[in-house]
Formats: sequence, structure tokens, C-alpha cells
Amino acid sequence: MADPKIYIDSRVVCEKDLDELNHVNNIQYLRWTLETAGAHSSQVGWPSNRYRQSGTGWIVRSHKITYKVPAQLGDEIAIRTWLEDLDRVSALRKYEIIRKSDERLCAIAETRWVFVDLNSLKLVAIPDEVRRAFGG
Repeated sequence: MADPKIYIDSRVVCEKDLDELNHVNNIQYLRWTLETAGAHSSQVGWPSNRYRQSGTGWIVRSHKITYKVPAQLGDEIAIRTWLEDLDRVSALRKYEIIRKSDERLCAIAETRWVFVDLNSLKLVAIPDEVRRAFGG
């Protein structure tokens, strides 16, 4: 049975995703993680417009990506993400980027997100309703 706290997104590698070595460009992996984080948030009831309406939201404090095997043109990719280490004002989001054809791990990544007041960008406590939405 699938874990409801894990969100899975899919992509097919296209030409614009490639670098000069015909592998997925490292910037594209970062873009995929950010897009998947946003899709996960939307799926649990917190799309970007809801954060804007509340005057609070997530911003990135740091990213880390470790590359394992390259993804190439036409590869179907699964991006798995979940939240770990949800504390008072931040969350560590983990990612696994997997080539579907052979289930090989292309990359692992993590992003430290902090919760802020969108006007002042000062840290604020993560509201209970946001915590519950992500299973925290």
C-alpha cells in the first residue's frame, strides 16, 4: 500500500531538459524538485494562492542534490517527495528521482524550507493546519 505522506510526480525527459552531454541538466533536477514540492502542497490543500491569502508560506533555505546515474532523452522519471523533520519553523523535504524503466535512482535531493511571513520574510511558526495537511 502506498504511503499517503509520499507524493509521486512523473516526467518524460525532453530535449530542453538536456545538457551538452545529453544528460538531464543539473538545473532541471532542481526545477523538478521545486515543481514537485509545489504539486504536493497543492494536493494536500495548500496551493500557492492559499499561502498568499494567509500571508505566510515556504521559502528555500538550502538545497542538496546527489547525482547517481544520468537520465537521458525519452526516459520516464518518477519524483518521490515527502516531508521529514518538521520543526517549529522549518521542514526538511526529501526527494528520490527514479528512472522508471529500470527503477535506478538518478538522484537524491533535499531542501530545507522555512515558513515565513510573506511581507516581512521573517520566520513564523508553521500553523497546525499546515502541519496536519502534510501529516505532521
